Amino acid sequence: MEENMQVKKNLMPMLFPFEPDDFWQQIRLIIREEVAKVNRLSPSDSQYQTPGLKYKPLYKMTEVCELFQVTKPTIYDWIKHGKLKPFKVRSRVFFLWNDIQQLLGSEDSTLK
Repeated sequence: MEENMQVKKNLMPMLFPFEPDDFWQQIRLIIREEVAKVNRLSPSDSQYQTPGLKYKPLYKMTEVCELFQVTKPTIYDWIKHGKLKPFKVRSRVFFLWNDIQQLLGSEDSTLK
């Protein structure tokens, strides 16, 4: 039975310069490295970086919802009560990072 498997392995055409076992071992190593990189990233490092800027000046509605872990109606309520000031650019709504920082600071002080 093992001899039959060896014959089948040798008959398979090679399309890349690695033995199949070596190839899959390299792929597993690459995947482990990438997963380790993703696990090391902190939430502030992930999607909120803009190349060339130390902070992202404008945030979309969905980004603010993710940042505060709230729904869109909650954000609309905050706008209604003056906690956040929206800025429209064409048909899209954005929020300034400074306003978000102030809201974060006021939330921290109310929790204490």
